[in-house]
Amino acid sequence: MSSSKDRAAAELFADLYPDLAGWCRRLVDDDGTAHEVASEAFARLWLRWGAVEEPRGFLYVTAANLVRDHWRKMDRERRAIRRAGTEAALARQQPGAESSVPVRLLVQSMPERLRTAVLLYYFADLPVRDVATLTKRREGTVRADLHAAREYLRAALGERCDHTR
Repeated sequence: MSSSKDRAAAELFADLYPDLAGWCRRLVDDDGTAHEVASEAFARLWLRWGAVEEPRGFLYVTAANLVRDHWRKMDRERRAIRRAGTEAALARQQPGAESSVPVRLLVQSMPERLRTAVLLYYFADLPVRDVATLTKRREGTVRADLHAAREYLRAALGERCDHTR
């Protein structure tokens, strides 16, 4: 029975994956993300294989939900960048430069205590009180970490912008 399930899943994948990935590509405007979404939709279908009556519909609904999650994540990242006060530095970057890539890399390069505070406060949109609870730190310490992170970003982005002039 497992082999018939495998065979049916392989046929469905061969028939639908290119169209699903193409549809996702039009929605997210990125090949890698489109393939991740389409693959995840198939993985979720596989987990519910016996319970899904209409696999094609399930795949497209699941992919649409994953795309919506992706859009929300991108929106949170844009809001986080704005809230961190880096717009002026980003505006000074070379025209056409991808603004979120340097900030994302800078956030990743921060010391862990700053990075964690930034990710929870700016990217996950949690209040300082919740960040303090999750990190087992005082609210004042979290505020100080967020301030230090903003200064870190301003200094790093200002330095990068000065080098591009």
